[in-house]
Order: sequence, then structure tokens, then C-alpha cells
Amino acid sequence: MSRVIGEVSMSLRRTDGKIDEDLVWSTTGVDVFEPSIPWRTFRWRRGQKHYSGLYWSSTMRDHVVYESRLELTRLLDADFDQDVTAVFAQPFLLSTTVDGRRRRHVPDFLVMREKDVLLVVDVKPRHRLTRPKVNFALGWAREVVLSRGWDFQVWSEPPEAELANLRFLAGYRRDWLFDKDLLGGRSAGSG
Repeated sequence: MSRVIGEVSMSLRRTDGKIDEDLVWSTTGVDVFEPSIPWRTFRWRRGQKHYSGLYWSSTMRDHVVYESRLELTRLLDADFDQDVTAVFAQPFLLSTTVDGRRRRHVPDFLVMREKDVLLVVDVKPRHRLTRPKVNFALGWAREVVLSRGWDFQVWSEPPEAELANLRFLAGYRRDWLFDKDLLGGRSAGSG
């Protein structure tokens, strides 16, 4: 495992375009994420290798950006987790010194949960997890996140049947499309 040396800092991009740089990682409160936007700017161009887009999250009641179809799948999964209260895409930039070199990392998602501690998620295709460079980056990022008392997850492709079910059910997460009186009047298993 890598060894983190020195202080870890975090930078955020604000909705007004300003950047809060070099916030102290270990003491910055979670309230700083509410008025923030994704760290990277998303661009769409013909022929790009990944598929970026916007996902309407019923949890957030707003769009959440994603950089790949695999990230979209993780958003679908988070939207169905009853403990998830918020999802932030590319929430911050981590900076620290690891093995004598300055390192930077932007996680894919920050998931706030009702019953558990915060969860930092990196989404990677399973075949890339065997690459030494990817393992090194995820290793020190995991170490930094866990040092804060948060959870860390590397998320890859789910089973096909689970993904098919999530995609099908995603359309039913838009509660404003359904008559609440009609749905609320019946209990489960009746009629």
C-alpha cells in the first residue's frame, strides 16, 4: 500500500465559478458540497470514446452529470438506495504527496447516506482494475478517504439482470408522473 506523506487538501468548484482551493481535508465540513458543481467541465464531441450526459436523479430532484455509461449505471443504483440522500458528481479534487510526488485525484461521486457515513465512489471498468497505475491511484485515494472516517468504493459492472431491472424501474422513480391519490389509496397486496 502507498504511504501518504504530508497534508491532504481538497479543492471545490462553486456554482458562481469560484474555486475554493487547498481546504484542509481532515477538518472541512460536509456542508461545503451543497453549493458546488463538478470539478471537471464536461464536453461532448463527435467520435469521443466515452458517453457523457445528464441523468435526472429522483434523489437529487435535479440532473447529475456522468462521464460514461458505467457512471450512469452507478447513478441508477444510487437512485434506488433508500439510504442515499444526495449524490454529487466529481465533488472535489484531492491533492497530496505520495511516495515523494505530488498526486491529484477527482473521485467520480460523493454519496451522502442517511444511516451511514459518506461514501466516495470511483467507477472503473473491471478490466482496468488490473493496471498498476490505476491500482496505485485508487490505493492512495482509498487511504486518504478512509483516514477521514468515510467509506470508499470502487464500483464496476453489475450483473446484466440487475442492470436491466434498474433501467426498467428507473422510469417509475418520477413520482410527479403518477396520481398520488390513486397510489396512496391502495395498500400493498390489496385488490
